[in-house]
Amino acid sequence: QAQLVESGGGLVQNGGSLRLSCGASAFAREYGALDYGAVAWFRQAPGKEREGVSCISISDLSTYYRDSVKGRFTISRDNAKKTVYLQMNSLKPEDTAIYYCATDSDYYCSADGLAPGDFHTWGQGTQVTVSS
Repeated sequence: QAQLVESGGGLVQNGGSLRLSCGASAFAREYGALDYGAVAWFRQAPGKEREGVSCISISDLSTYYRDSVKGRFTISRDNAKKTVYLQMNSLKPEDTAIYYCATDSDYYCSADGLAPGDFHTWGQGTQVTVSS
């Protein structure tokens, strides 16, 4: 059962923008989901492994981006809404994938990258399609 909820995906042309949102279900909020640790965005394209895209640490808002999205994507957190966003600009066809948000209360984002196995609470994913 997904405990995070993503939204904001869709179809966009090459060079376009989308903003993804990640919130917690009512059940997950009772346990402090998105209040501790870190929140990350992953993506998975057909036939490819899930890869980490970006991460934000809740304690100090430190961030991580994979090289291919640096300068184009921005991760942020709205404390009042307990929502994490991924602003995606200058989208490319190779950004096409299902995007998932994930959180773990013990994680801290670093420059070492992201591994799906380090996160234990996930959303159901939202499809992002960039046409050429």
